[in-house]
Amino acid sequence: MQAIILDTETHSLNGLPIEIAYAPIQIENGKLSLDKSQIFDQLYQVGEAISYAAMAVHHILEADLVDQPSYKEFKLPAQTTYIIGHNIDYDIAAIARCGVDTSHLKPICTLALARTVWENADAHNISALIYLIAKGSDKAREILKGAHRADADIILTANILMHIIHQLNIQNIEELYLASEQARIPKSITFGKHKGTAIQDLPKDYIQWLLRQDDLDIYLRKALETNLLK
Repeated sequence: MQAIILDTETHSLNGLPIEIAYAPIQIENGKLSLDKSQIFDQLYQVGEAISYAAMAVHHILEADLVDQPSYKEFKLPAQTTYIIGHNIDYDIAAIARCGVDTSHLKPICTLALARTVWENADAHNISALIYLIAKGSDKAREILKGAHRADADIILTANILMHIIHQLNIQNIEELYLASEQARIPKSITFGKHKGTAIQDLPKDYIQWLLRQDDLDIYLRKALETNLLK
């Protein structure tokens, strides 16, 4: 089994990956370790133009992709089981478009975990969390100069993860996975006529209707099913 922090940059929103970076990590006795020399970072051609909106985020230009391999050549490292990232579902969907089989992966979402640890924070994106952790220091600003490129975001995510592990007293990678799974179960509904309502306060007939929807988010389904059993 192997755990990696992974980040992608795409050519458009929910698009194809033009940069993929990952780094193997270990968590033993509550300590996170990451060897920077093991970071993988690769640009890819996708055969489609980069949208200007995406370009404004990651600053990757068409010229950067000349002579780079096709995104279809990307492979996860052997024996990858745990895959960690900030809003990791986005990155898993991106590498799935490369033809990677993601069905066996155990996703760990640092965004969901951050919302648990720093529930009252103004924002939970990577940059805001780095400023929060560093208490708005000059050091945070310096660290963030490379943000929104995949390799830099790997290091920033690891920094956030280190604090999450400490705050939640996580001892190993499986504990982190279970904490992430719990953190991803919503406490309120985020759409529809009952938007903002706590799951426990939803009408039973509305819960039953939602559970009949084939495309229902799996974590919302867990929350609804748990509520029905109470």
